[in-house]
Amino acid sequence: MTDSPQAPAPRRSPGDRYRWTALTNTTAAVFMSALDGSVVLIALPAIFRGVHLDPLAPGNIACLLWMIMGYRLVQAVLVVTVGRLGDMYGRVRIYNSGFAVFTFASVLLSFDPFDGGHGAMWLIAWRVVQAVGGSMLTANSAAILTDAFPKEQRGFALGINQVAGLAGMFIGLVAGGLLSAWDWRAVFWVNVPVGVFFTLWAYRTLRETGRRGGGRIDWWGNITFAVGLSAVLIAVTFGLQPYGGHTMGWTNPFVGVLIAGGLALLAAFIVIENRTAAPMIQLSLFRRRAFTFGNLAGLAISIGRGGMQFVLIIWLQGIWLPLHGYDYGDTPLWAGIFMLPLTAGFLAAGPVSGYLSDRLGSRGLATGGAVLFGASFLGLMLLPIDFSYWVFAVLIAVNGIASGMFASPNSSAIMGSVPAELRGVASGMRATFQNSGTAVSIGVFFSLMIAGLASRLPHTLTAGLHQQGVPAQVAAQVGDLPPVSSLFAAQLGVNPIRHLLEPSGALARLTPAQQQALTGREFFPNLISGPFHSGLVIVFAFGAALAATVSLLRGANTPARVPEPRENGAITRPDRRTSA
Repeated sequence: MTDSPQAPAPRRSPGDRYRWTALTNTTAAVFMSALDGSVVLIALPAIFRGVHLDPLAPGNIACLLWMIMGYRLVQAVLVVTVGRLGDMYGRVRIYNSGFAVFTFASVLLSFDPFDGGHGAMWLIAWRVVQAVGGSMLTANSAAILTDAFPKEQRGFALGINQVAGLAGMFIGLVAGGLLSAWDWRAVFWVNVPVGVFFTLWAYRTLRETGRRGGGRIDWWGNITFAVGLSAVLIAVTFGLQPYGGHTMGWTNPFVGVLIAGGLALLAAFIVIENRTAAPMIQLSLFRRRAFTFGNLAGLAISIGRGGMQFVLIIWLQGIWLPLHGYDYGDTPLWAGIFMLPLTAGFLAAGPVSGYLSDRLGSRGLATGGAVLFGASFLGLMLLPIDFSYWVFAVLIAVNGIASGMFASPNSSAIMGSVPAELRGVASGMRATFQNSGTAVSIGVFFSLMIAGLASRLPHTLTAGLHQQGVPAQVAAQVGDLPPVSSLFAAQLGVNPIRHLLEPSGALARLTPAQQQALTGREFFPNLISGPFHSGLVIVFAFGAALAATVSLLRGANTPARVPEPRENGAITRPDRRTSA
């Protein structure tokens, strides 16, 4: 009796191999782009020392803000435009060009030939160019994946991609500390070999699999959108800087003009898009509930997540780590390390939630993630300033898990609700909401924090300095300095007391014991902790309210059914039913 022949093992089709190639390449791109948005945050002290720029000098606060905000502003403004270009001329073509631009800018960033203000301007300018390349990558990566993966695997693929971006944002905090401890230029060097390899690989392996929308560029729509959104975000940057005798610049007439002009241009953009034959974005997409509320929910979560990131860095670097014996120069690196539970939460929940959303639907996971996100903010609000680390670690891990639960299903719902030929622009619009939220979060959370500090910090700082023997006039002058300087000092790992007192000579006239008390690890953290906690309560209460709003926005919402390409190239008829 002869054995029956075994059936040959199933072989992977070329389509299977391609979709995993696309996932690997786009995930690397999104990770690298997001990492570069945050790696500079921790590396800022080393960068400022490297270009010999005093970070706390009044005129240099703008350089510090633009080093952070410039990258995010460009990404927020450009992603819709380059997403539309991807729909018209090929998503892979725009994506590949973005890899090349990003890598080229990274090379030039690492070879800054100038010092001082000129050196800072070189970095800011090439960071803007780098953000252009990053926008081309992020705007088209989700569309490439949506084209490559079948509907039943799309949530998992987009979840991996989304979590790679979020993980890159927080891994950048640790990477910035490690790399800048070696050389500040290494923060930009790290992108070069990775960028070169994946650029070549993308050009060799990626191909167009989606439908092109054709048409022409909507110049007036692009101009009004880009200039309008830029004006609003630039106003946020100037609003954080002191103006006249005020702690912030929101009373600056220039800020008011920018906001009013920006909103007027955005209103004109909506009018133009409703009348042009080939609009930059399809406003009809906002008639789809999954698309509209998914993007609004993503905006709210992005504002909360981005603001929390800055507040936690300041909390750790400026107060908690010095109180626990860490030198100010070491606090940036350790702040990134102590925030690792947040990254672990992302990495654990993101892919799993994407996988589950393909089988269970996105509504329950996304809404549950938003509720858990708000609960973590309430927990952080109740923590004392000098907290027990394990409680803090659990809370930020829960926040990371909540963000991962929300992000993947929400992205899948948004991308699955639009027609195939509009996935590039839809991906760009999704990224615009997310990047705008991150940029706006800096203005919102810093303004809330500065408002909380402004009510108590001047008196507390003046009284504390006077008690240590600092002359009343000098103590009053230091106390009248804008709170934003103290916040940035904490973020940069600088003890501002020595910096503020040395120019007046008041520090040299004190006894050695008084000098040691003022410039030690405990005086500034203890001084700022009370006013900081007041601001902290406001900030986290706002974050919890945002999360509650998100859960309401999600509602009982499911993705609308959309046309899907068949194997023979025919397109199925759309399901006219709307989601409730």
